[in-house]
Formats: sequence, structure tokens, C-alpha cells
Amino acid sequence: MEKKKGNILMNKYELGRLLGQGTFAKVYHARNLKSGQSVAIKVIDKEKVQQVGLIDQIKREISVMRLVRHPNVVQLFEVMASKTKIYFAMEYVRGGELFNKVAKGKLKEDVARKYFQQLVGAVDYCHSRGVYHRDIKPENLLVDENGNLKVSDFGLSALWESRGQDGLLHTTCGTPAYVAPEVINKKGYDGAKADTWSCGVVLYVLLAGFLPFHDTNLMEMYRKISKGDFKSPQWFPPEVRKLLSRILDPNPNTRISVDKITENSWFKKGFKLVEAPFPPPDPNASILRDVQAAFASTTTDESAEGSSHKKTSTAGTSPMRPTCFNAFDIISLSPGFDLSGLFENDMQHRPQARFTSTKPAATIVSKFEAIAETERFKCMTKDGTLKLQGSKEGRKGQLGIDAEIFEVTPSFYVVEMKKTAGDTLEYMEFCDHDLKPSLQDIVWTWQGSEQKHEQQPVAPEIVS
Repeated sequence: MEKKKGNILMNKYELGRLLGQGTFAKVYHARNLKSGQSVAIKVIDKEKVQQVGLIDQIKREISVMRLVRHPNVVQLFEVMASKTKIYFAMEYVRGGELFNKVAKGKLKEDVARKYFQQLVGAVDYCHSRGVYHRDIKPENLLVDENGNLKVSDFGLSALWESRGQDGLLHTTCGTPAYVAPEVINKKGYDGAKADTWSCGVVLYVLLAGFLPFHDTNLMEMYRKISKGDFKSPQWFPPEVRKLLSRILDPNPNTRISVDKITENSWFKKGFKLVEAPFPPPDPNASILRDVQAAFASTTTDESAEGSSHKKTSTAGTSPMRPTCFNAFDIISLSPGFDLSGLFENDMQHRPQARFTSTKPAATIVSKFEAIAETERFKCMTKDGTLKLQGSKEGRKGQLGIDAEIFEVTPSFYVVEMKKTAGDTLEYMEFCDHDLKPSLQDIVWTWQGSEQKHEQQPVAPEIVS
């Protein structure tokens, strides 16, 4: 990456403060030099997404966002690329996540209804364009300075043509507490009906301040979702209870459709129909040609992070077959088949921790290798175990961590991590500040923390 001139990106945008960051991307506030318009610039590390096999996901996100142009959907203005980075220039939404409002407590009925109306309107528009979001939750819903909702994060979305020969989608993805029962059951699902279920969970959360399906036992939570077993608080109006019972219907064939939701008397109160959505994108616009170009560009890199050097990736150089982990192994680790026994309730207070993932084993391995490279650890495999060896001398020598991958089913894994050398306090600090945040893109759930609404997990695409 070459040094940039000032804070100017691609001679088009003046970069400002950091708005947020994840494992593979950072988001900055920026100003369009020509128009003066405020935008958000999402900076994606090309090498990192290539290492963990997320290239197709990024390409799909670009493809989807160019199809969906609606006042209640975050707009993608432009895609740019350099040798090592991909840049999304997107609509800047000042109000932040809807999640932050709900975290302070339940919303007033009229406020919750307005957000729900705008969410349903945006989702209905997406479906009309053949786009299914598949990860609708308050963390992916933004609020602008005028109090209007904006749907964001189409990284897990699917297009109409992604359906199988049976006309259904088959990729299990989403966030556990918001996902529809037919998605969990892996029998194929209608993307529109699955999105409708998630909208219902969001409505419940807005009005209640907590989740409808909650249990420290993961299997029990899935049982509740599969049966639509939830209770509405006493302050829910009767018409809302009736509407929720139709949305959170575990049978997708009888679940209410988006069209019918818009006809509901409670929903229609104060409803303002979006008369004129943004026009569809120009098929000749450069953004339509940039999906492939973003990954093939060799232009000079100008980013918000100064200069760096090229790294040599070790991802994929050490294939490892995960240990088979059957039901008897699960039971032995989990008394009474409470899956919470598989996990540590608080990772930073234990020398050992476990999480589940439905990413392929090769992706899990590549992820650990990428973390090792970033954090200056040596990474090797021995007897089916990933071994991370720190390069720094701590109070008790170099930190050593083992990560063993257990295959429960071909699409479900348990990863067990434990300290093998070094100081326990240093290990806990590393897990808390570096390891756990970096693993969020492959973790399906950290049992004991993911169920609470104030700390929902980020669930990336999960390949079934």
C-alpha cells in the first residue's frame, strides 16, 4: 500500500473520522470533494477476504446493493478499488443503529410502528427486486437524522436466481435469535417468508425491549423457535399480539405475507406509502462493471491507513481434517444435553473456551492463520490441532494456544481453544481484546452471551 496524499481518497473523497470497524473492513466518514455530500466509505482488505473465502460474498453484496435503491435502504453510490483495498462509497446515516435505541429499553408504540412500517416497506421492495436480506435484525437497521429507518448490510443476502431446483434457498445463515425455523431445519426455505419472520422478531424486540425466543440452552431456544413458542408482554395491544402470532407462525405455508401485513389495521395507522422510490440504477453506470474489476485492480492504493507492506499468506497451506465429534461426545461434555456445557460463559475468565461454527473447516483454519499472521503468532498443525505460538516474551514465556476443530455434522463444528503456555492473565487479555473480536465472522454462537439482546452475535454466511 502506498502512502496517500493527505486524507484524499482516489481524488474524489476527503476522509474523516473512523465510524466503526470489523475483522475485514473499516468504515470512515468522508466528504465528496465535488458535491460536498457526506458519505460513509467502507474499506475492505482484499487480501483478508481472499484468505477466508469471502470474495463471492463481497461480490454478491455489490450486486445486490446496485439492484436495491429505495429511501429506506442504505444507498451504494460507488465502488472503487486499488491493489489491496476495495472501497464502498455509501449513504451516510447519522443516527446509528436501531439496536442502540432498543438497548435503552422498549420503544413507544407509535415509534415502533413507524420503524416497522418502514422496515416492511423496504423489505417488500427488496423482494420485488428478487433480493432476500436473510439477516434482518436491529444491528443492521440504521436511523437517519430525520428518524427514518435504513436497511443496511446485504452481505448475507441472496438473489432470486440463487434458488435451487426446488425453488427454495438452502444456505443456512442469519443470527440465531432472529432466524426462521425453516432455515434452522435445513430443508430449504422461501427467502421472502424467512425475512418476514425476522421482521416479526424485530417488531417484538422494539415493543418489548427483549427477544421473543430466549433460553440459555441453545437446543431449547431452537425448540421454541421451531414451535413458535413465545409469550407477548401484557403491555402489547391485542391487535399486535394477533399480528405477531401470524408473523411468527412456524409454518411458512400459513405465515402471513408482507402484502397481508400492509393490510393489517394496526400496521396501517399513520402509514405513509413511499410514492417514488429511487429510480433503478443505470445499467451503463460504472458500478455495474466494477464487481469483477474490484478484485482485479492493480492501481495505486490510496487508503485511510497510511502505508504498509505486502504480506505472504499462509492460509490454505496446511490442510487439516477436523476430529469427528458425535452425539455421545456432546452429551459427555454437556450434562442433561444442555449445550451451555459446551461453552465458557465468559471467555476472558477461563483458560479454555469453545464456540460453534457452521463455516467449513478449511475456512476456520484459514481464519486462525490470518489472525496468527496479523498478531505475529507462528501457526502450525500437529496431530489435527492448530497450534499458535506467540513471538513476544511474556511474564511466563511465550503465549501458546491450541485450537482443535470437532466435526459434529458436515455443516456444524465445535472449536475448542485452550492455553498451553504462557501467563493466564496475558492469555485472557489477548482473548478479550484480539482473538474473540477477530473470530466474530466465523462464530455461530458463544453460548451464554449470544442469547442476551444486549450482545447479539454477528453471524456471517453459513454454508450448509
